[in-house]
Amino acid sequence: MLAELLLNWYDLHQRRFVFRGPKDPYLVWVSEIMLQQTRTETVEDYYIRFTKRFPDIRSLAAADEGDVLKAWEGLGYYSRARNMQKCARVICDKYGGIFPDDYEKVRALPGIGPYTTASVLSIAFDRPYPAMDGNLTRVLSRVYGVRECVDTPAVAEQLRRIGEREMPARRCGDFNQALMDIGATICLPGTPDCEACPLQEICDACKKGDAPALPVKKEAKPPVPVSVSVLIIKQGGRVLMQQREQTLLKGLWTYLLFENKDRDQILSELKRAGIECVFLREMGKAVHVFTHRIWNMTIFECEMRPELNVPAGYLAVTKNEMEKLPMPVAMKAARKLCMDEVFVR
Repeated sequence: MLAELLLNWYDLHQRRFVFRGPKDPYLVWVSEIMLQQTRTETVEDYYIRFTKRFPDIRSLAAADEGDVLKAWEGLGYYSRARNMQKCARVICDKYGGIFPDDYEKVRALPGIGPYTTASVLSIAFDRPYPAMDGNLTRVLSRVYGVRECVDTPAVAEQLRRIGEREMPARRCGDFNQALMDIGATICLPGTPDCEACPLQEICDACKKGDAPALPVKKEAKPPVPVSVSVLIIKQGGRVLMQQREQTLLKGLWTYLLFENKDRDQILSELKRAGIECVFLREMGKAVHVFTHRIWNMTIFECEMRPELNVPAGYLAVTKNEMEKLPMPVAMKAARKLCMDEVFVR
């Protein structure tokens, strides 16, 4: 009954996206990785550009990592892009560049979890695996009246088995995408539109009137605020950049960043690194919210004497060179100030 109601509704009301339709597992995989932690509407332009630049597994595997990160620039969570390239290289080495269609083989690939495995196999190969994301969890918990905490492994497994049990013999990918669309447009968190839902007749939560309270989840910890000084250090017509080695934004290029340090501490740390500069002015402030932390940024323009050498580990770049480097969205405000105010002087 669930599958029939869902697929009948999906045939009439499915959302139309450029990445829907192709059954090429590479294209499905790229779109599913992009869709993780990113709004669906945001993904389309990135998907078009990325798949034009890397049209197949072999081209992605052979690319320079910097080019991959640059193509990913703006999507955030850059470990996804690095893991995609690792995965492409494994597929080329182990499977001759052909995306495997076996659950255990796909699940063992770098950066591919149960959700992505189920999505690719169901959409590209019509395999009966429920893609258990937040939308599926919410819809199934309401329809089947699951009122225990869905963050516990036992309840998560209960919902996965429900999804597996209700999976149709054919159109498994459409079944998953129909649940996603219901969850994204009707069965919303907190404010479900039960009157418009094609599942209302079989929905336990709708009948009992507690749909807004489901699913039951653990209270999320709020992100921790962090004070970050962003130093745009100019030297002649160039600006100092560094490539992040930390897990957060690893491999991307930023201005010099200092967390929870005052000006004296920053100058001392710079001197130890072989950089002597002076603060010229505060240029502005910006905020960037990550999953677990909030960067409250103060952006400074600084200057390094032209006769000093740039220490190893740093790069002094021109405006054109900076535009080619993969930079995180967190640097958007600082980058604009640098472009508009520092390079024009």
